[in-house]
Amino acid sequence: MNKKSLEQLKKKRLSNSMRFLLVVVILYIGLAFGDPALIKGAVWKTGEVFVQILPILVLVFGVIYVINHYLDPQKIERHLGEESGFRGWLYAVIAGILIAGPPYVLYPIFGDLQKGGMKNSLIAVVLYNRNVKVQFLPAMIYYFGLPFSVVLSFYMLLFSLFNGMLVGFFSKK
Repeated sequence: MNKKSLEQLKKKRLSNSMRFLLVVVILYIGLAFGDPALIKGAVWKTGEVFVQILPILVLVFGVIYVINHYLDPQKIERHLGEESGFRGWLYAVIAGILIAGPPYVLYPIFGDLQKGGMKNSLIAVVLYNRNVKVQFLPAMIYYFGLPFSVVLSFYMLLFSLFNGMLVGFFSKK
Protein backbone atom coordinates (compact mmCIF):
# COMPACT_ATOMS: atom_id res chain seq x y z
CA MET A 1 0.00 0.00 0.00
CA ASN A 2 1.27 3.41 -0.82
CA LYS A 3 1.12 6.49 1.41
CA LYS A 4 -1.83 8.06 -0.42
CA SER A 5 -4.09 5.00 -0.02
CA LEU A 6 -3.19 4.78 3.68
CA GLU A 7 -4.30 8.39 4.17
CA GLN A 8 -7.55 7.68 2.32
CA LEU A 9 -8.15 4.62 4.51
CA LYS A 10 -7.62 6.69 7.67
CA LYS A 11 -10.14 9.28 6.43
CA LYS A 12 -12.74 6.58 5.82
CA ARG A 13 -12.47 5.11 9.35
CA LEU A 14 -15.23 5.81 11.83
CA SER A 15 -14.55 7.76 14.99
CA ASN A 16 -14.74 5.93 18.31
CA SER A 17 -18.04 7.57 19.19
CA MET A 18 -19.56 6.50 15.87
CA ARG A 19 -18.27 2.95 16.41
CA PHE A 20 -19.87 2.87 19.84
CA LEU A 21 -23.17 4.13 18.44
CA LEU A 22 -23.03 1.53 15.68
CA VAL A 23 -22.37 -1.29 18.18
CA VAL A 24 -25.30 -0.16 20.35
CA VAL A 25 -27.65 0.04 17.36
CA ILE A 26 -26.56 -3.42 16.17
CA LEU A 27 -27.13 -4.83 19.68
CA TYR A 28 -30.58 -3.28 19.85
CA ILE A 29 -31.49 -4.69 16.43
CA GLY A 30 -30.17 -8.12 17.36
CA LEU A 31 -32.05 -8.13 20.66
CA ALA A 32 -35.21 -6.89 18.94
CA PHE A 33 -35.41 -10.19 17.07
CA GLY A 34 -35.16 -12.11 20.34
CA ASP A 35 -37.41 -10.06 22.62
CA PRO A 36 -39.20 -7.10 21.00
CA ALA A 37 -41.00 -6.18 24.25
CA LEU A 38 -37.68 -5.80 26.04
CA ILE A 39 -36.35 -3.44 23.35
CA LYS A 40 -39.58 -1.46 23.33
CA GLY A 41 -39.28 -0.98 27.09
CA ALA A 42 -35.62 -0.01 26.83
CA VAL A 43 -36.27 2.54 24.09
CA TRP A 44 -39.22 3.94 26.05
CA LYS A 45 -37.12 4.23 29.24
CA THR A 46 -34.32 5.91 27.26
CA GLY A 47 -36.82 8.48 26.01
CA GLU A 48 -38.08 9.11 29.56
CA VAL A 49 -34.54 9.65 30.85
CA PHE A 50 -33.77 11.96 27.94
CA VAL A 51 -36.88 14.04 28.71
CA GLN A 52 -35.81 14.24 32.37
CA ILE A 53 -32.28 15.43 31.61
CA LEU A 54 -33.29 17.75 28.77
CA PRO A 55 -33.81 20.80 31.04
CA ILE A 56 -30.38 20.22 32.59
CA LEU A 57 -28.80 19.94 29.14
CA VAL A 58 -30.50 23.16 28.03
CA LEU A 59 -29.21 24.91 31.18
CA VAL A 60 -25.67 23.60 30.68
CA PHE A 61 -25.58 24.59 27.01
CA GLY A 62 -27.04 27.99 27.96
CA VAL A 63 -24.29 28.57 30.52
CA ILE A 64 -21.64 27.41 28.06
CA TYR A 65 -23.07 29.79 25.44
CA VAL A 66 -22.96 32.70 27.90
CA ILE A 67 -19.39 31.83 28.90
CA ASN A 68 -18.24 31.57 25.29
CA HIS A 69 -20.15 34.64 24.13
CA TYR A 70 -19.63 37.10 26.97
CA LEU A 71 -16.48 35.95 28.75
CA ASP A 72 -13.41 36.29 26.65
CA PRO A 73 -10.32 34.26 27.52
CA GLN A 74 -8.51 37.38 28.76
CA LYS A 75 -11.13 37.93 31.49
CA ILE A 76 -11.05 34.29 32.53
CA GLU A 77 -7.25 34.34 32.54
CA ARG A 78 -7.17 37.55 34.58
CA HIS A 79 -9.62 36.34 37.25
CA LEU A 80 -9.01 32.56 37.28
CA GLY A 81 -5.72 32.02 35.44
CA GLU A 82 -2.09 31.66 36.42
CA GLU A 83 -1.77 35.30 37.48
CA SER A 84 -5.06 35.49 39.41
CA GLY A 85 -3.38 35.16 42.80
CA PHE A 86 -5.40 35.32 46.00
CA ARG A 87 -8.45 36.67 44.16
CA GLY A 88 -8.71 33.51 42.01
CA TRP A 89 -8.53 31.24 45.06
CA LEU A 90 -11.18 33.33 46.80
CA TYR A 91 -13.47 33.20 43.75
CA ALA A 92 -13.01 29.42 43.58
CA VAL A 93 -13.90 28.92 47.25
CA ILE A 94 -16.99 31.13 47.03
CA ALA A 95 -18.12 29.55 43.75
CA GLY A 96 -17.75 26.07 45.21
CA ILE A 97 -19.92 26.96 48.18
CA LEU A 98 -22.60 28.67 46.09
CA ILE A 99 -22.84 26.19 43.18
CA ALA A 100 -25.57 23.60 43.56
CA GLY A 101 -26.48 20.57 41.51
CA PRO A 102 -24.74 17.42 40.36
CA PRO A 103 -21.06 17.67 39.41
CA TYR A 104 -21.49 16.09 35.97
CA VAL A 105 -23.42 19.21 34.96
CA LEU A 106 -20.38 21.31 35.86
CA TYR A 107 -17.80 19.29 33.91
CA PRO A 108 -18.53 20.74 30.45
CA ILE A 109 -18.64 24.24 31.94
CA PHE A 110 -15.29 23.78 33.65
CA GLY A 111 -13.91 22.28 30.44
CA ASP A 112 -14.75 25.51 28.61
CA LEU A 113 -13.35 27.62 31.45
CA GLN A 114 -10.17 25.53 31.42
CA LYS A 115 -9.78 26.11 27.68
CA GLY A 116 -10.24 29.81 28.40
CA GLY A 117 -7.39 29.79 30.90
CA MET A 118 -8.79 28.68 34.28
CA LYS A 119 -6.21 26.88 36.40
CA ASN A 120 -6.73 23.21 37.22
CA SER A 121 -6.06 23.96 40.88
CA LEU A 122 -9.00 26.37 41.01
CA ILE A 123 -11.30 23.83 39.35
CA ALA A 124 -10.31 21.34 42.06
CA VAL A 125 -11.06 23.91 44.78
CA VAL A 126 -14.51 24.63 43.34
CA LEU A 127 -15.37 20.92 43.10
CA TYR A 128 -14.08 20.22 46.63
CA ASN A 129 -16.01 23.14 48.16
CA ARG A 130 -19.29 21.93 46.72
CA ASN A 131 -19.52 19.95 49.98
CA VAL A 132 -19.67 23.12 52.11
CA LYS A 133 -23.28 24.32 51.90
CA VAL A 134 -24.51 27.31 53.88
CA GLN A 135 -28.12 26.13 53.56
CA PHE A 136 -27.28 22.86 55.34
CA LEU A 137 -25.45 24.47 58.28
CA PRO A 138 -28.54 24.86 60.49
CA ALA A 139 -29.41 21.17 60.12
CA MET A 140 -25.80 20.16 60.66
CA ILE A 141 -25.60 22.31 63.80
CA TYR A 142 -28.88 20.84 65.06
CA TYR A 143 -27.73 17.23 64.60
CA PHE A 144 -24.02 17.48 65.35
CA GLY A 145 -23.59 20.66 67.39
CA LEU A 146 -21.90 23.98 66.68
CA PRO A 147 -18.27 23.00 67.44
CA PHE A 148 -18.35 19.99 65.10
CA SER A 149 -20.04 21.97 62.31
CA VAL A 150 -17.57 24.87 62.53
CA VAL A 151 -14.50 22.60 62.68
CA LEU A 152 -15.73 20.39 59.83
CA SER A 153 -16.53 23.39 57.61
CA PHE A 154 -13.16 24.99 58.40
CA TYR A 155 -11.29 21.78 57.60
CA MET A 156 -13.21 21.33 54.35
CA LEU A 157 -12.28 24.87 53.28
CA LEU A 158 -8.66 24.38 54.35
CA PHE A 159 -8.29 21.01 52.64
CA SER A 160 -9.93 22.31 49.49
CA LEU A 161 -7.07 24.78 49.18
CA PHE A 162 -4.52 22.05 49.94
CA ASN A 163 -6.21 19.78 47.39
CA GLY A 164 -6.12 22.59 44.81
CA MET A 165 -2.41 23.13 45.41
CA LEU A 166 -1.73 19.42 44.95
CA VAL A 167 -3.75 19.29 41.75
CA GLY A 168 -1.91 22.39 40.51
CA PHE A 169 1.45 20.82 41.37
CA PHE A 170 0.72 17.49 39.69
CA SER A 171 -1.01 18.89 36.63
CA LYS A 172 1.48 21.50 35.47
CA LYS A 173 1.02 22.12 31.78
